[in-house]
Amino acid sequence: MEKIDLFKWVLCGSVLLFGFSCEYVDGLGVNWGTMATHKLPPKAVVQMMKDNGIQKVKLFDADRSTMSALAGSGIEVMIAIPNGELAVMNSYDRAQEWVKKNVTTYNFTGGVDVKYVAVGNEPFLKSYNGSFLNVTFPALQNIQNALNEAGLGDSVKATVPLNADVYESPEDNPLPSAGKFRSDLTEVMTNIVKFMVKNNAPFTVNIYPFLSLYGNKDFPVNYAFFDGATPIVDHGIQYTNVFDANYDTLVSALKAIGYGNMTIIVGEVGWPTEGDINANNGNAYRFYNGLLSRLAANTGTPLRPGYMEVYLFGLIDEDAKSIAPGNFERHWGLFRYDGQPKFGIDLSGRGQNKLLIPAQNVEYQSQKWCVFNPNAKDLSKLADNINYACTYADCTTLGYGSSCNTLDANGNASYAFNVYFQVQNQDPESCNFQGLATVTTQNISQGNCNFTIQLVASSSTSILPSLIVLTAILMAYTFLLLL
Repeated sequence: MEKIDLFKWVLCGSVLLFGFSCEYVDGLGVNWGTMATHKLPPKAVVQMMKDNGIQKVKLFDADRSTMSALAGSGIEVMIAIPNGELAVMNSYDRAQEWVKKNVTTYNFTGGVDVKYVAVGNEPFLKSYNGSFLNVTFPALQNIQNALNEAGLGDSVKATVPLNADVYESPEDNPLPSAGKFRSDLTEVMTNIVKFMVKNNAPFTVNIYPFLSLYGNKDFPVNYAFFDGATPIVDHGIQYTNVFDANYDTLVSALKAIGYGNMTIIVGEVGWPTEGDINANNGNAYRFYNGLLSRLAANTGTPLRPGYMEVYLFGLIDEDAKSIAPGNFERHWGLFRYDGQPKFGIDLSGRGQNKLLIPAQNVEYQSQKWCVFNPNAKDLSKLADNINYACTYADCTTLGYGSSCNTLDANGNASYAFNVYFQVQNQDPESCNFQGLATVTTQNISQGNCNFTIQLVASSSTSILPSLIVLTAILMAYTFLLLL
C-alpha cells in the first residue's frame, strides 16, 4: 500500500474526528486539459486526482507523458483524437495505427484503463461552419472498427463529444419535449447515433448552464443553478433548472430519430471562476453544490431519472486556451494553475464542502515579481507595452467582473508586466518594457487579486511563447488602452 493510500485509510477510519469524506459520486469524472504555459508534472496531477478520489478522467489527446503517468493508477480514461486529425482518421490504416499506438500499447496489467475514445471535440459547432461535417462520422467508424478488430471493442467504445448546439427546440415551441437535432445535422447525427448504438457506445454531450447565462442578459439567473427557480412547465413536467431542460431536449431529439433509450454521458459541465461578472468562486460553489448533491442522489432528469455519468469541466486552469468564446475560458478549473483548490467542494455530494487536497511538491520560480516602475518618466508607450505583455501572457483577470478589475492604472500595468515576466521564466530582460518596469521581491498582490509566481518550467511541461500568440492574439483589452 502506498503511503498516501495508508494516510487516506487512516483518515477514512477516523471520519468523525477529521471530517474527511471517503465516498464519491458514482460515475463522476473530470476533464484534464493541458493548454497551459507552465504545466504541472503529469504524475503530480494523477496523484492529485487519486488523493481526491477522482476515478475517471477525460483527456483532449493521448499525450505519451500523460498516459505514462496514468499507467497503473486505476483511473478510468477517455482519450481523444483532436478535430485536426479527423480527416487523417478517414483512412482505416491510419485509424488502425492510432488505436495500436494509443490504446493497444497501454492494454496490459498495470497499464492505462482506457474506456472511451473521443473522436473529435464538438466538431459540429456552428462556429466551425461545417469544417468537420464530412470527416467526423467516417473517423468514428474507422476508430470503432479498429478497436473491434484489435479485440478491444467490448471494453473500449468510440464516441463523439458534442456541444448542446447540435439539437434545439423550435422558437414557437421552446420546450424539452420538442427537441430535435438541427436540420443541417439530422442525417449525419442519425448515422452517428445508429452506429454508436450498434456498438453499445454512449452519446456524449457537453452542457454549460453558465453559457446560457453568459449569452443572454435576459436569462433568469437562478435557472442556471439547482436551488430554486420559477419552473417551466412542459406537458405537466416542471423544469426548475436549465441543465435538466437541456439534457431532456437531447433525450427528445434522440427519441425523434428512434433512439430514445440511448445511453448518454455528460462529457463536460462546470462553472468558471474568472473572466465574467458571473464567473466567480461563489457561483462555482453554488453550482457544484447543487449538481453534486443531485448526482449523489441519482436524481437524474424528468425524462431520465436515475444514474448519470458526468465529467466536470475542468480540473486545472489553462492560461493558454483561446479566449474567443470569452475571457472565462482560462478559468474553468476546480484547481488553480498550480494545483491549489479554489473553493470548498464535496465530491461525495453530501454538502460537506471542504477544500480539495492540493497538488504536492509543486516547484515555483523564485519569489520575484515584475512591476510598474514608479520612477518612469515617459509614459507615452505604456498602453503599447501593456498590450504587448497581454498578447503573450494571460491578463483575463483584469477584465470586467474579475478579481483584479479594481486595480488602478499602475496596478494594471504591474499585473500585465508580471504575467509576461512569469511566462518568460523570469528572464531579467523580460522585465524592462522600455524602462517602464522593474523587478521586486515584494509581493504586491492586493486583496483577491493574486500576482502569481509561475511554476518551474521544463521542456515537457511548457508551451513556447510563440504558440501562445496563436490564442492570445485574440485578446482585446480596450479597457487598458484607455490608461
